[in-house]
Amino acid sequence: MSTVEIDIIYMMNLIGCGVFAISGAIMAYKQKMDGFGVLVLAAVTAIGGGTVRDLLLDAPVFWLTQPSYIYVVIFAAVLAIIWLNYSERIPAKALEIADAIGLALFVVMGTSKALSYGVSDVTAIILGMMTGCFGGMIRDVLANEVPMILQKELYAICCIVGASLYVLIIPFYEEVAIISAFSAVLLLRLAAIKWKWQLHVFKY
Repeated sequence: MSTVEIDIIYMMNLIGCGVFAISGAIMAYKQKMDGFGVLVLAAVTAIGGGTVRDLLLDAPVFWLTQPSYIYVVIFAAVLAIIWLNYSERIPAKALEIADAIGLALFVVMGTSKALSYGVSDVTAIILGMMTGCFGGMIRDVLANEVPMILQKELYAICCIVGASLYVLIIPFYEEVAIISAFSAVLLLRLAAIKWKWQLHVFKY
């Protein structure tokens, strides 16, 4: 992995943590939680998926060795608290849009880190999906909500598509792989939200 790609992935890590922390704070706001609840949901959303990934890879857990991620989570949570307190109207889709952006960022960085540890392409795709999905799952469970991945529009499928693109393109063009994977996850997820794309298996 080149120095340029490492820098890009690191910045995407930080931005992803911040965006996911904001989505956790929005969920805490919806559930009328106190300040500690906001920080907990912000933190588990931001670092939950990456923590599971690193444990499975037997790698140092990223936020334990780089406290900058914790600082970003705290800053994003405080920013969200200020915004939510002083905004007259919270956009109806704010949580889903923030979640979609964080999802796209985390899928890219999760897949990249998995590949850097020498796992197979299929394993990297799975770990990329887990990096994107698990933080949100923990957030929703703690908020007593059915996780988005289990009952909302296309979610895990978006992660798989993006991670697969990354794995296919990365041997040839690093920057193109990052942009393509991020764009695929984000656009597919936003389209699924807008047009209610789902994988129905039961007749209701």
